[in-house]
Amino acid sequence: MLAIQRQPGTNTVQVADAVKTMVASLSGQLPASVEVNTLYDRSVSIHQSVNDVQLTLLITLCLVVMVIFLFLKNLSATLIPSLALPFSIIGTFTVMYLMSYSLDNLSLMALTLSVGFVVDDAIVMLENIVRHLEMGKRPMQAALDGAREIGFTILSMTLSLTAVFIPVLLLGGIIGRLFHEFAVTIGVAILVSGFVSLTLTPMLCSRFLRPPKEEHHGRWYEATERVYQRGLGLYERSLAWVMDRRPLALVFSAGILAATAVLFVLVPKGFIPTEDTGQIQGTTETLEGSSFDNMSDHQQAVAEILSHDPNVGHFMSSVGGGTMNQGRLSIRLKPRNQRLPADEVVRELNPKLNSVPGIRTYLQVPASIRVGGRPTKTQYQFTLQSADIDALYDNAAKLERALRGLPTLQDVTTDLQIKNPQVSLRIDRDRATSLGVTVQQIEQALYDAYGSRQVSTIYTPNNQYWVILELLPEYQRDPTALQLLYLRSQTGKLIPLTSVASASNDVGPLSVNHSGQLPSVTLSFNLPPGVSLGAAVNEVQKVARQTLPSTISTGFSGTAQAFQASQQGLAFLLLLAIVVIYIVLGILYESFVHPLTILSGLPFAGFGALLTLFIFRTELSVYAFVGVIMLVGLVKKNAIMMIDFALDAERNEGKSPRDAIIQACSVRFRPIMMTTMAALMGTLPIAIGWGAGGESRRPLGLAVVGGLAFSQLITLYVTPVVYTYLDTLQHRFGRRARRASVEEPAAAD
Repeated sequence: MLAIQRQPGTNTVQVADAVKTMVASLSGQLPASVEVNTLYDRSVSIHQSVNDVQLTLLITLCLVVMVIFLFLKNLSATLIPSLALPFSIIGTFTVMYLMSYSLDNLSLMALTLSVGFVVDDAIVMLENIVRHLEMGKRPMQAALDGAREIGFTILSMTLSLTAVFIPVLLLGGIIGRLFHEFAVTIGVAILVSGFVSLTLTPMLCSRFLRPPKEEHHGRWYEATERVYQRGLGLYERSLAWVMDRRPLALVFSAGILAATAVLFVLVPKGFIPTEDTGQIQGTTETLEGSSFDNMSDHQQAVAEILSHDPNVGHFMSSVGGGTMNQGRLSIRLKPRNQRLPADEVVRELNPKLNSVPGIRTYLQVPASIRVGGRPTKTQYQFTLQSADIDALYDNAAKLERALRGLPTLQDVTTDLQIKNPQVSLRIDRDRATSLGVTVQQIEQALYDAYGSRQVSTIYTPNNQYWVILELLPEYQRDPTALQLLYLRSQTGKLIPLTSVASASNDVGPLSVNHSGQLPSVTLSFNLPPGVSLGAAVNEVQKVARQTLPSTISTGFSGTAQAFQASQQGLAFLLLLAIVVIYIVLGILYESFVHPLTILSGLPFAGFGALLTLFIFRTELSVYAFVGVIMLVGLVKKNAIMMIDFALDAERNEGKSPRDAIIQACSVRFRPIMMTTMAALMGTLPIAIGWGAGGESRRPLGLAVVGGLAFSQLITLYVTPVVYTYLDTLQHRFGRRARRASVEEPAAAD
């Protein structure tokens, strides 16, 4: 078997294609009896995943354009915001090319997500210009007035949404490297769309939109318009009812905030979802001290079962090359449409393979991203360290027995192998010296007999062969054969080995593992169906505290360690994203209060995202957490559109805060619904999880869809309530400040 691995920084698909081309060119030079088969090709699953993401991107484009048409009911008006899509994507591709980014799963997913967001600014611009057209203005004047009126709103929406991804760029570790290109891609797409909405969209509106009096509408237009007007009337009546009961709305908001905290505890936590790449890795293990022949026989029995499984396409089975009592399996499954999902295949194969007596088989679906750790038989690792080897080994065995009893773990195993049968040889140095035999001679004789000493090389015209010196296999397996070994003393006599050394049967370790220069034992485990990594980590830590003494240090390694680090880093990232948006909004509005009103919808977004994950029994993984962070930038769009209009009505029309915000909600209802539906349709295909790699994308889509659907509905009512309360609070503090400034000069006089 020949294993080929790409160098860091190179493209997997390009390397795989080059290898295939090279193999094809060499196949003509191989003998006819030699057949070359590919056991595992990572580029195949990458091709499938990229193709499926491209299909998802196309479906998303169609859904978003359909939403725009349903609301605007006009082909030319639909094309205007739709043009923001290709311009944004082309501009993003340009930046990706300049930064030497590759078109991978994450960058394509970022483009897919951005499809639902990049049209938002163009929709808001178009809708406002159409509103001015309905006032009787000419297209050119309507475009100028509408763009001037809504320009600051679009600028606020664009900059605040882009600011969400600034903390992602500063994030270190595996998560930072993973999502760096994702953040840049979606951030650039949003910035380009904002620029297009402020420049190209008004120009197209001035050229291609016609005044309502010049348009002739059919029955379908009138029917859909009646539906919209009824919806608007229902919203206005329900909003008036809520505004008359503002304290009840605050109580409801507090309840949602408390429920969000409860859901955060209840939702299972995970790291990176496992992808079905059509590959399964396995490790087999027999009793300590098993011979190579015994291990080979058991391995062949396991291979026989695999060869008859209908889900298995090809597999590789090997023993040796490492620990003598362990073997390896590399299983390549059939295409997706001809087999069960990889996780189900593992659950189906486990009882079959473990029915073979004398051998234990551990199967696992390889992680999509490998994160450090030592090679182990199962996926997640927990390492114990201590300078006291005896205490370490005793307590490791106790902890292993305790972990085997946990229902949240399965396939608990260890790398501790200290019961390997061995023959201990004790040299009588005084007697050996008296007989003229040195310790070095004894060691050389044992190595000649049981080692693999190369004593010569035979050269032929086409090859060379090593000559290995060792005992025949039947003598190697028999400890009494030591009596047949003789040593030549300095006087030339042959001295029996048993006359200068005594042999005794014993057990000992196959190896002594170290971590950080200290002896260590690594326990590893898999997760049963329905159990999250977060729950398993908590259970392991709890049992370890109850079982182990303080002299033994513990810690997770590999994927489990990266999971722990990600939980702390992502929580800080979410907080930092909120702070960054607050600062950006504070600069734009020159106020400390209005950003609070805009961000008041965040708890509802978090509640919707967590509730959706809980209902669909999906873990709060890294992808889902990134979706929650994206929601921080998305949910404030409704509030920005409302507050900008309300502030303008207060300043220019002299309306009260209550009347201004109610009018803003009514006028902005159409663009709010359009942008919300466009964002939902843009994320829905990802939430469904179509195609290869859909398992990893689905949590992000579910979080965004759930958070948007719930928060965008509730903020239509809660944001006006918060706006009026904070406005009252601001005026109250303003009066106190003015009163204090008047009293100070009076006191001085």
